[in-house]
Amino acid sequence: MRIASGIPGTKRAQRLSLIAAIGIGAMTFTGCSATNPQSTTMEVAVSDGVNLNLGSLELRNVLVISKAEGSPGRVLGTFYNKADSDITLTISGAQGSQTEITVKPSMPLVLNGESDKAILSTMGAAPGAVETLELRSSGAASETATLEVPVLDGTLSEYKNMVPTAEPTSTP
Repeated sequence: MRIASGIPGTKRAQRLSLIAAIGIGAMTFTGCSATNPQSTTMEVAVSDGVNLNLGSLELRNVLVISKAEGSPGRVLGTFYNKADSDITLTISGAQGSQTEITVKPSMPLVLNGESDKAILSTMGAAPGAVETLELRSSGAASETATLEVPVLDGTLSEYKNMVPTAEPTSTP
């Protein structure tokens, strides 16, 4: 059954309309991804803390637990050393507070509040805010960076036992 076979240019018109339909269909299916980045290509922190790569040192899910502004703060997170030798990471916070950790090569160091002493003596931010930490690594290659980490308190049950208390001071 040839309906349009006798009309000159019909095949050309049919081909052009088919090509146009394919083009419109392709634009319809790819239109959103042409202007928006794919969410699967973005790297995000999937927990309460933040991530950073500092040379050969990978920092994952870093956050601070504190009961109030001006109180001590416990640094939590996972640190992984991709270098061949130990890396010492110095973490500096508000008012000169500082703590230091040593990360062995090819073995993750997990600061989870149970066995570590990574405590800053003074927090400049209250729970619910963001604290700016200065990081300095020393080892085979020295690196520095600034990291803004969330400050949480013991409201969430998983952090309740991790809130540091002030060290008792002796009186003369």
